[in-house]
Amino acid sequence: MSEITADRALKGIAAAIAKAKEIGSAHSIAIVDAGRNLVAFHRMDNALLASIEISQGKAYTARSLNMKTGDVTQYVQPGGPFYAMETSHRTPMVVFGGGLPVEIGGKVVGAVGVAGGMIDQDVSVAEAALAAIAKG
Repeated sequence: MSEITADRALKGIAAAIAKAKEIGSAHSIAIVDAGRNLVAFHRMDNALLASIEISQGKAYTARSLNMKTGDVTQYVQPGGPFYAMETSHRTPMVVFGGGLPVEIGGKVVGAVGVAGGMIDQDVSVAEAALAAIAKG
């Protein structure tokens, strides 16, 4: 299967929640399809309100660029080749860690975005979601 189905997305959400609980941090988790459309979303109890839009922005950005959002950060700094790129779309691009593209069968089919903790926590939770989605 070469897409993120609702079933795969829900498995990703469940894995992300489990990881977030394990590390003791509340997150919002967003999963988008190849067209950057939201397939699944969950805001854990007590997750920051800002994490709702940030998680969705991270997923949107990871799919738009087909790269980890944390890898974009260096390019959008003052003097960087893509300085201010994050303001170039109607939907804000989020250019710090926690957004990961989802690849199935060698093709990018969507992305995961996680927000609510420190960046390393967001990345860890996103990686758990990604692994569950890829496993199917």
